[in-house]
Amino acid sequence: MSNWEFIIFEFIGGLGLFLFSIRYLGDGLQRAYGKQLQLAMHRFTVHPLIGVLSGLIVTVLIQSSTATSILVVGLVNAGYLSLRQAVSVIMGANIGTTLTAFFIGINLIQFGLPIMALGAFLIYFFVNQRTQQIGKVLFGAGGIFYGLTLIGEGLHPILDMEAFQSLAASMHSNPIAGVAIGTFTTIVVQSSGATVAILQELYAQSGIDLTGAVPVLLGDNLGTTLTALLAAIGTTVQAKRAALSHVMFNAIGAVAFLLILPLFVDIVVWIQHTFELNDKLTIASAHGVYNVANTLMLLPFLGPFVWIITKMIPGDEEKSMALTNHLDPLFIQQSPVLALEQAKLEVLHMGRLAVDGLEQASTYANNHERQFADLAMQLEKEVNRKDREITDYLSKISINTLSEEESAMHAALLDAIRDIERIGDHFENIVEFIDFQISSNIKLTKEAQQELNSMFDLTIMTVKQAIETLDKQDRETALAVLQKEDKIDKMERTYRKSHLIRMNEGKCTGSAGIVFVDVISNLERVGDHAKNIVQLILEE
Repeated sequence: MSNWEFIIFEFIGGLGLFLFSIRYLGDGLQRAYGKQLQLAMHRFTVHPLIGVLSGLIVTVLIQSSTATSILVVGLVNAGYLSLRQAVSVIMGANIGTTLTAFFIGINLIQFGLPIMALGAFLIYFFVNQRTQQIGKVLFGAGGIFYGLTLIGEGLHPILDMEAFQSLAASMHSNPIAGVAIGTFTTIVVQSSGATVAILQELYAQSGIDLTGAVPVLLGDNLGTTLTALLAAIGTTVQAKRAALSHVMFNAIGAVAFLLILPLFVDIVVWIQHTFELNDKLTIASAHGVYNVANTLMLLPFLGPFVWIITKMIPGDEEKSMALTNHLDPLFIQQSPVLALEQAKLEVLHMGRLAVDGLEQASTYANNHERQFADLAMQLEKEVNRKDREITDYLSKISINTLSEEESAMHAALLDAIRDIERIGDHFENIVEFIDFQISSNIKLTKEAQQELNSMFDLTIMTVKQAIETLDKQDRETALAVLQKEDKIDKMERTYRKSHLIRMNEGKCTGSAGIVFVDVISNLERVGDHAKNIVQLILEE
């Protein structure tokens, strides 16, 4: 077999397997530890140090600092993260991506195929979802090691080429060339983990020395920022600033470490000798020390750094212009687990709009002021719009392979959307009945109005609790919703009878009776939909 065939079949094939395995490993980690991923995302907002830790955790679970940066851009675009919080998360993502290099540095290459076999065994011979996801993690880990074996074998012909030896020599004498090569390679491969792994193989096979390898590492970090920059196109000013902050953070680090390159190389050599590291762990330690040191260097100056970024991209710190804030397709591409969580946030928002619409309809029923009717109708239109957009978003999520738990959440959200949309239809009906009452000059008795108010109050409280149950998945709150819904049913029957009595006694007209019965009938159906929202939680 010729040298070029070796390069094509061994190196490129191994690289393909490596990239697939990183993605497969990350997918397995997300499925197995999705709740921890969601928890890390929610803690982004607490403190810069917690933000760094969260970015590290998310990157370890997703197995891509680029994916984490894209998610951060999406969260900033949604108004879910401030720029200051986003920068701290990006710092953590840079540290998190170095753990893959340490993982590769452990000398387990010869066990790649057995680890893949063990993973495949867990995937295909066990029914338990968690066990299958652990199998995916193992299969991905084994694939990484076996891919590296193929990459290493494919590199042998390259190392003997005079052109490569000349290039390696130029990187030793011209660090900027090394940075450029690292940046370009990462942009092409779209994975800094892969380019660092190739660099580890090159250094282990004496294809490049440490002085030439370190600038390539700096370039790898720079190259991984391009995707986040592209993701920021068409987003808010704050999201663009978040993407630029990633570039600036890595660029400042690259420049600083180029200025002290001989000293930094000496430090890495000292670490190698002190801890008796193999060649691959030496590159991993250089990668890790650089990213940790860069974070420690800039974290105390987070405020001034954010101020500079703000001046570089001027503009108001507006929230997303999109009416639906959380439904960013970036989440679907990078993490279906987080995409589901974002869809849930938007369903909760939709539910709160429905509650607001019910409250406006109740106010309109009491004071007959047109502004409340108009607001209720606007809210109903917004509920309908969200129904369409969230349903479309969830349909795109379903294209991905979902775990049993995620599928259950997906189905629950679709059902909740349908029920919330129907609640919107019912308060729209109520507004129209009150319109008819006003235009026909129909008067309700004081007793009838009090009964309507009591039923409105109980129904609104029930829907609020149903939305809270969907949010917190709390069984006790769900049971409270069922009790209130049962009370609404009894109230509807009681009030219907009492109104018939008033009509028979001549206290109320037939037209007033129609309005009254139609309103309480719609409120009773709203209660039914609130019950439907919590029903799935009780069945779990």
